[in-house]
Amino acid sequence: MSDALTQLDIKILEQVQKDASLSTTELAERVGLSQSPCWRRLQRLRDEGYIVGQVAVLDRKKFGESLYIFATLKMATLSEEQRAEFQRKIELIPEIMECHTAFGDRDILMKIIAQSLDWYQNFIFKVIQKLPGVIDIQSTVTLSEIKHTTAIPVRGYSA
Repeated sequence: MSDALTQLDIKILEQVQKDASLSTTELAERVGLSQSPCWRRLQRLRDEGYIVGQVAVLDRKKFGESLYIFATLKMATLSEEQRAEFQRKIELIPEIMECHTAFGDRDILMKIIAQSLDWYQNFIFKVIQKLPGVIDIQSTVTLSEIKHTTAIPVRGYSA
């Protein structure tokens, strides 16, 4: 990144993480800038890759019952080609909301949205176990969501 983040940059990033639909005028008001300098800073933050996209956050309850399940996978040693195939397949499965490699006894951690436990059982057999290199799966079913955010804490990153 070319320049260190200023306190105004931090304020802008905090505001757009809360509501990316703000107009430049509204954003400028919230951070204490006039519209043109605010727009320039926002553009710089995009150009420098601090802001990589804008999305709408949907209320999953509007789509019926669902639950989050965290699955950890134990993997066989994979070749470069097999790892690439695993990653390609993961990208194509919309129910896998997040997927991370991990240190420890388990190699992969996934966050999966499931319609029901029955649905998840079928998903394991028909999808997860068919991924390259999967040896074992352990799952944790969540009962309720205490906190959910997509915001990154940016306060500690100022110049």
